[in-house]
Amino acid sequence: MEYLLILVSAIFVNNIVLSQFLGICPFLGVSKKVDTALGMGAAVAFVMTLATIVTFLVQTYILNPMGLQYLQTLAFILVIASLVQMVEIILKKVSPSLYQALGIFLPLITTNCAVLGVAILVIQKDFSLLESVVYAFSTAIGFALALTVFAGIREQLSLVNIPKGMSGMAIVLVTAGLLSLAFMGFSGVDGGLKILFGLD
Repeated sequence: MEYLLILVSAIFVNNIVLSQFLGICPFLGVSKKVDTALGMGAAVAFVMTLATIVTFLVQTYILNPMGLQYLQTLAFILVIASLVQMVEIILKKVSPSLYQALGIFLPLITTNCAVLGVAILVIQKDFSLLESVVYAFSTAIGFALALTVFAGIREQLSLVNIPKGMSGMAIVLVTAGLLSLAFMGFSGVDGGLKILFGLD
């Protein structure tokens, strides 16, 4: 039941983009078309889950025993950057079709602060390895959901006459704010689930 709470909380209640404001750059930049947003969402899900596993192991078996916790951010950035490069090389050799599908998104993930944010959050929340994996994957689903919904709205906005003063990035930011307010409607769902299943 704990895993269900982590899942619901990460996707809806504490959405990484709309509640915690991490990963805003790809959210605004790669959300012009739904198919592009889905591709980015899939790439983020893959890399975020893998990066969280590796960074968790680095923190637990290298940084903590050696008393190097102050190097966490630097170590995690290096791990994520090298992991993305390694995944890109492996995909290019093993599955060229998957590489073609994710190829343009993989370099963008290296600079996506949501990946680093999740890696640090699982350490701060003191999750186990399995809880960390569930949290990372759920957060990636939440990111993909927000990105896809936002891309759908932006596709619809391109078909509408928007006043000149609101066109361009202005309407995009207003729409993102309204979407964030819509997701605030989910606040309290995790508390309700805790009460329902007697976990409070």
